[in-house]
Amino acid sequence: MNRSSVPAGASGSSSPGTPPPVRRRAVALALVPALFVGAACGGATVSDDDSSALDIEDGVVLDADDVLALMADDRSLDGSNNNLTDPSAGAAGAIYRRVADANYADGVGEPVAGPPPRSLSNRIFNDTNQNLFSENGVTHWGFVWGQFIDHAIALREGGDERVAIAFDADDPLEDFANDLGEMSNTRSAPLEGSGIDSPRQQVNTLSSYIDAWTIYGGDEARLEWLRDGSVDGDLSTSDATLMLPGGYLPTAAARPDVDAPEMDLMGRLRGDPGAAIVAGDVRANENLALTATHTLFAREHNRIVELLPMDLDEATKFAIARRVVSAIIQYITYEEFLPAMGLELEEYVGYDATVGYRAHSQVHGEFETALDRSAFDDDELDALSRQGVTVELVDDRVAEIAVPLNVAFGNPALLEQIGLGNMLAGLSSEAAYANDAQIDNQLRSVLFQLPGPDVENPLDCLDGSEIAQCFSGVNDLGSIDVMRAADHGMPTFNDLREAFGLERVSSFTDLTDEATDELPDGLTIDDPEILQVVTLLDADGNEIDPDDPDADDAMPVTAVRRSTLAARLAALYGDVDELDAFTGMVSEAHVEGTEFGELQLAMWRDQFAALRNGDRFFYENDPALPAIAQVFGIDYRQRLGDVIAANTDAAAAEGSVFVLADLDGSSTVDP
Repeated sequence: MNRSSVPAGASGSSSPGTPPPVRRRAVALALVPALFVGAACGGATVSDDDSSALDIEDGVVLDADDVLALMADDRSLDGSNNNLTDPSAGAAGAIYRRVADANYADGVGEPVAGPPPRSLSNRIFNDTNQNLFSENGVTHWGFVWGQFIDHAIALREGGDERVAIAFDADDPLEDFANDLGEMSNTRSAPLEGSGIDSPRQQVNTLSSYIDAWTIYGGDEARLEWLRDGSVDGDLSTSDATLMLPGGYLPTAAARPDVDAPEMDLMGRLRGDPGAAIVAGDVRANENLALTATHTLFAREHNRIVELLPMDLDEATKFAIARRVVSAIIQYITYEEFLPAMGLELEEYVGYDATVGYRAHSQVHGEFETALDRSAFDDDELDALSRQGVTVELVDDRVAEIAVPLNVAFGNPALLEQIGLGNMLAGLSSEAAYANDAQIDNQLRSVLFQLPGPDVENPLDCLDGSEIAQCFSGVNDLGSIDVMRAADHGMPTFNDLREAFGLERVSSFTDLTDEATDELPDGLTIDDPEILQVVTLLDADGNEIDPDDPDADDAMPVTAVRRSTLAARLAALYGDVDELDAFTGMVSEAHVEGTEFGELQLAMWRDQFAALRNGDRFFYENDPALPAIAQVFGIDYRQRLGDVIAANTDAAAAEGSVFVLADLDGSSTVDP
């Protein structure tokens, strides 16, 4: 799957703030599209005059009072009242709406059984440490932004009903040990009253709008804690700026006399919860690139506040900055991110709230960057090395670093040591990993775990095949995704295709676009040789030797294995109509020019159209935005590279940061 090694970029040796060339290295990473029964915005229609809400007649000069009048109609924190006909539509606490009937074994809540998830993972999601890259030159920003947006629109309500995922230590394709004998997870909490006489439904705890929830959160208590000023239960006494000590997000210990809002803890943060950074969304500590993106837009909020007139009150300045930041995030999503991923939407014709399915993308990875050597002394580089960061001196001006996934997880303090500009700029310097069925072992086997106490040198446990010897438990994101899809009653792959207006596939080879669904003579589905990589292909079809230690430098996009993916799916499922939607959609051959198979493409198109059309405050429908631009000179129409340059020491990108630059510095996506 999009296994994203995420390079973090920095200034280099040519000109200040310009990233030098970064050598690609084998990295451990994966983008995991997990599927949930999803709801975006609620269902309502609007008045005919909404489509012209942005028109400002020629010669009309607005003033601050006009802006304030338009700002009186503002977003709520939790998404309520966006839809005036149905005020709860799209608000936090709504259920994930379905596009097809729930698929439960008993019709109401019992998950449908399929191949054992870990066994399936070992045969389908196992990447065997072979990296594959985006065939369209999408950078790591594609997948980092996908996670950032995902965390703005949905988070299931967790439950306490335990689910045990079987672990077979005798599986011939199992490389890891698990002293617990199983993997443990929990089902999502059902909507009260569902799952008894009617199908079980799941609850979204976030608003279903792209409204910068990741920056501001969804309730006043969290927002007050995040804003500068006192915490006294009265937002009117808060400053307009967000609390950013030293330019970085505050830790949970930043207000010692006030309990910090809840944040998800993972890895080392479980033993040191006070070191977790606090942000609008609880998942902001998951990896460095995600933490960096949260930090970037908190800085952008404060930058906008500083541009506003001093005579505006703090509440007004905050509201204007939040309005613009939300619009910037939307603008980047629709003008840069989606085109880079190969997704085109029909022309926007105005607000018309609709409902859709949601694709849930999580992005994690090893992060690489090139650093300006003069900005770091030897002690600082040594400190990075002691944490497991690989530091390589290229010359006296440039140092390359690589942050393995296990080091990047739950380690927000590392961001300040590396530098925000370094981290963000490098995300555009290398191609992302392919959006396929492969998942790196740091996600597929040891997610959020730390090496065992008996490991002499934890630095030997960061990547590659060696990590199997360093851990005594298994936590498999691929298995969890399959379990979660069944928990949420997702339709089968073919039923979901049909629900999105696609033809049902008739065979596994029809799905994967491969020649055969038969295993090679003499091999069974339990033979480890089925995963052996025979050859690699680049985007032009040129062969690459998989045994070449520099194979990654040739940017392979396809791996030819001893067995086809279709053959392994056929051996596990038997009938293509039994294939679960999650496994099927990540196994589909891509539609040319996109990062998706047909089903994922249809899902994304439906969902992002709903997020746009169903949002009364969408940037093309919000009359406050052109008024803010005219009166205060603050324009939401910024590329992501512009936002990075305005808030860090990184140079502005010439093209889109979502697509690899050509030799002349341009890119193929130029919004």
